[in-house]
Amino acid sequence: MPYDEKNPLRRLSLDELRLRTSAKWRTYPPDVLPLWLAEMDVPVAEPVARALVDAIALGDTGYPVGTGYAKALDAFARERWGWDGVVAERTAIVPDVMLGVVEMLKLVTGPGDAVVVSPPVYPPFFPFVKNMDRRVLEAPLGDGHRLDPAALREVFRTAVAGGRRAAYLLCSPHNPTGTVHTAEELTALAELANHHGVRVVVDEIHAPLVPLGTRFVPYLSVPGAGGAFSLMSASKAWHLAGLKAALAIAGPAATDDLARLPYEVSHGPGHLGIIAHTAALRYGGEWLDAVLTGLDENRRLLADLLARHLPDVRYTPPEGTYLAWLDCRALGLGDDPAAVFLERGRVALIGGADFGTGGAGHVRMNLATSPEVITEAVRRMAAALDRG
Repeated sequence: MPYDEKNPLRRLSLDELRLRTSAKWRTYPPDVLPLWLAEMDVPVAEPVARALVDAIALGDTGYPVGTGYAKALDAFARERWGWDGVVAERTAIVPDVMLGVVEMLKLVTGPGDAVVVSPPVYPPFFPFVKNMDRRVLEAPLGDGHRLDPAALREVFRTAVAGGRRAAYLLCSPHNPTGTVHTAEELTALAELANHHGVRVVVDEIHAPLVPLGTRFVPYLSVPGAGGAFSLMSASKAWHLAGLKAALAIAGPAATDDLARLPYEVSHGPGHLGIIAHTAALRYGGEWLDAVLTGLDENRRLLADLLARHLPDVRYTPPEGTYLAWLDCRALGLGDDPAAVFLERGRVALIGGADFGTGGAGHVRMNLATSPEVITEAVRRMAAALDRG
């Protein structure tokens, strides 16, 4: 594998990656190419590694305190998105984005209330909501994997029937499709939610992973979104899933709700995690830009490879995230093509059925790896069809 100092996605060989002990690399046998879990095949960004090494050298491994994380995100948001909505006094540190989602939903809904999602969507949305004794209602994405106002209007009406409280759990940018919702779409959503009395909670963990030329719009920045909550983290963009820390951000009209967050929630994140995330946001911009450039190249590479080797697979390069959503229904592999690609091709992907309505017959592929790995994965997937 050619070494490319400028592209973090080409810095590590497959042999080096297989030394890792994380879930992505140890769930399947060594002969499987793991392109399933959302971990990146990159070294830790140098500013982040330096901050962690310095903390260890100082023995700075105690309890976290202060607003440094929020202030770092504020500076990042102003520079990248032109948004000044990360006000430290309206933030709370939470263990990670999904646990933060659960805590925000607890603030604005009760047992038996409905939480609306738009599938196909990040699989943990379903069990996390159900395990907190809320009902999941689906308002599927519409054409082009965009938000569907008609579906949202109908399901919001159902969700609040009988005077019940309800929430909408939005994924932005959307996982698995890579859709980056526009300002117009988000403004229309806020209007619908306010009209029906539905509170919005937004998972924006992939927000930094939007390339130059595509505009990410924070949900809290659009008109009418002041009563919503956003969950953000540096974990996806800087490969920090093992260093847990995230921020819950309240809109101006949700400040009093956030103040009711139980004190013990802030005990989940570790001090080293907060140090890592803060360093990434403050000093990791150049590294992130290199990753975004590499991901753009990988998106185009995958399109070329599929056109040559798997022309019946439908694929639209994602606007954001490092995930590819592949429509494999024309291959005749049934509802779970990922199982076929694993068994016959030794490539691990996530089956689309896990993402809810609209997911059957699809697979999700992680593009945060080297071009060589993507090329080999598509070669194996094509060969798997010949072994049928």
